[in-house]
Amino acid sequence: MNQAQPITDVVFDFCGVLIDWQCHAALDGHYPAELVEKICADDDPYGFFRYEDDMDSGIPFTSELETVRREQGDDIANVFRYYIAHYDDALPRLIPGAEELLRDLRAQGIRVWGLTNWSADTFHCAFEKFPQLDELLQGTVVSGIEKKRKPNADIYELAQRRFNLTPSTTVFFDDTEKNVRGAQNVGWHAFRFTDTEQARRDLRTLRALR
Repeated sequence: MNQAQPITDVVFDFCGVLIDWQCHAALDGHYPAELVEKICADDDPYGFFRYEDDMDSGIPFTSELETVRREQGDDIANVFRYYIAHYDDALPRLIPGAEELLRDLRAQGIRVWGLTNWSADTFHCAFEKFPQLDELLQGTVVSGIEKKRKPNADIYELAQRRFNLTPSTTVFFDDTEKNVRGAQNVGWHAFRFTDTEQARRDLRTLRALR
């Protein structure tokens, strides 16, 4: 890729990049601490992350809830139903510096977009809780709506068409390495996101940010 070309577009993942997502924040104080700890652990025996991945792929909540009930029983299904109903509580804040980064990019004439693996049933929480993201992002592709998901090439290619992106002048940030590789595989510049200061340094390597 020709890094001498000026960057015109920056595409952002949501959770872990623009928004701080904390599963436990929706459940703390409502269920026993030991149960919440298990649900939010990487090796969650109740499969909440897997069920959310299904919803991110386009399976509606009503169908997924029946799967949870069948596999885990009524008690866990009721916890999952509560979790989804109070999903905005799992979004406690924006990632520090995210709003300022978006504003700085826009001020320099660079277009900013969203590309997220997120359920069609809960994505509304993002813009309702953080309307500044709706104001600043010029469009967002949501996996659960499109029934396509990262890191598969088709969702990046959909974003390209919809936002009129040129791969060699587009940058993508995601906190998951496989999604970064997915963007690189379609020709985008892409970086693993750790924090906004690192993102600024990455953008400066491409002369995309003063």
